[in-house]
Amino acid sequence: MTLKHSFAIFITVLVLPLFSFAQQTQNLQHPADSIDNFIHRLMEQRKIPGLQLAVIRDGKIIKNESYGLANLEHSIKTKPESIFSVNSITKAFVGVAIMQLVEDGKLKVTDPLSLHLDSLPADWQKISLAQVLSHTSGLPDIMDADEQVMGHGVEQVALDQVKKMPMEFKAGDRFGYNQTGYVLLGKIITKLSGMHFTKFIEDHQFKPAGMNLTRFGDSFDAIPNYAGAFRMTKQVGDSFVRMSSPGVGYMQFPEFFRTAAGILSTSTDMANWIIALTNGKLLKHDNSLTTLWTPAQLNNGKIGGFNGLTNGYALGWPTVTREEHQAVAPVGGGRSAFFIYPKDNLCIVVLSNLMGANPERLIDEVAGFYIPDMKEANGFGLPPAVKKLRTGLLKAGFSNTAKVMANLKKAEPTIDFNENDLNEWGYQLLKQEKVNDALAIFKLNVSLYPQSANVYDSLGEVQEIIGNNKEALINYKKSLSLNPENKNAAERWKALSGN
Repeated sequence: MTLKHSFAIFITVLVLPLFSFAQQTQNLQHPADSIDNFIHRLMEQRKIPGLQLAVIRDGKIIKNESYGLANLEHSIKTKPESIFSVNSITKAFVGVAIMQLVEDGKLKVTDPLSLHLDSLPADWQKISLAQVLSHTSGLPDIMDADEQVMGHGVEQVALDQVKKMPMEFKAGDRFGYNQTGYVLLGKIITKLSGMHFTKFIEDHQFKPAGMNLTRFGDSFDAIPNYAGAFRMTKQVGDSFVRMSSPGVGYMQFPEFFRTAAGILSTSTDMANWIIALTNGKLLKHDNSLTTLWTPAQLNNGKIGGFNGLTNGYALGWPTVTREEHQAVAPVGGGRSAFFIYPKDNLCIVVLSNLMGANPERLIDEVAGFYIPDMKEANGFGLPPAVKKLRTGLLKAGFSNTAKVMANLKKAEPTIDFNENDLNEWGYQLLKQEKVNDALAIFKLNVSLYPQSANVYDSLGEVQEIIGNNKEALINYKKSLSLNPENKNAAERWKALSGN
């Protein structure tokens, strides 16, 4: 997260008037609980028009709520029947479909593409289905520079174009998110099942799981109870400009592309699908689920994923690989996500209609309402070194950061405190309204990294928040001297100095 973005979020939380969609239109079946209040605040802060939340524990739906507006133009409230696009969560369904074919003896995930498809470029032929599913294939991407599917909706044109492109990297060398492989998987499912892949998924997943409202589609389909798509940015030239309120978004998923994205569903249907999957209704063998959810290893033995949270990728399923509360975590379009915590018998489903809402960033916090040690305020998710620092500061007080740091270094000379880790923790403390504690952490970061423009900018921000504009100006100026291109520091210095 950039400093400017972090600061904007914090100011939105504490100062600016709150967005009112969720607050005005929440559709609850019972009085609001603490989770409802949390979701309310997040929707207000992120300007999310509509959202559905489902919580599964021990194989049962224990909470299922609808919030806000499914349609802004006509002020239509979100309800249980509202249908949301889940975008790339569709890939998790494809992973299940492939494992169903494995159980039927029709393929192996180690099979090369050439075993099931003809007329492939030479570099594509030895790539395994597992590498395609886990985005480690190195295939060129079938999306163009404008993030549209090549071929203007014509499958053969799109495939002819992408087949002429060079490989992005050697298969297995790294993680590279890629849609081409999923188009190929759709062709394989269709070929081996004897029916179009959309019908195979409908018959073998939607129907047995009781997903009565779930379907394939996009913005060009007339979908009853559709919750729509909204976005906070619009393209102006080659750049994207943030708007003050959500505008309408459009999604086009040609039928041949609908293994990559294209499923629309409800939180109830998604919860029922997850229960059916984890209860053995969709996959017959226990080891099938293990295979489905095991992150792919790269050629160097490591795993690769989107970011520090969803840091691995299995067979159509992103993974959250960490010491505590590991999860499998499909995400879609920056608007919908769900986390299954296998060892905790817990799952959180969040569907929204705002592109860029990034609900995966709040799901752990929702899980914390059921597993308290997962609450961000309790230190969950902090790197090991920062956790040790936090423990020491809770005992000695944040005014004693230098002393606690010295003691940690003495006890563990190799301990290392990453600049970005400390910065992120500082912003977490700000969100928790622990401003003085955050100030102590940002000051510590400056002492550890005195040549970083970033740390002075962050310290300037927190000093501005507490009203110490004189010190804020000093730190913004120092940040600019180290990095004259720091736009946030330049803007804040100009605003505070009047120049």
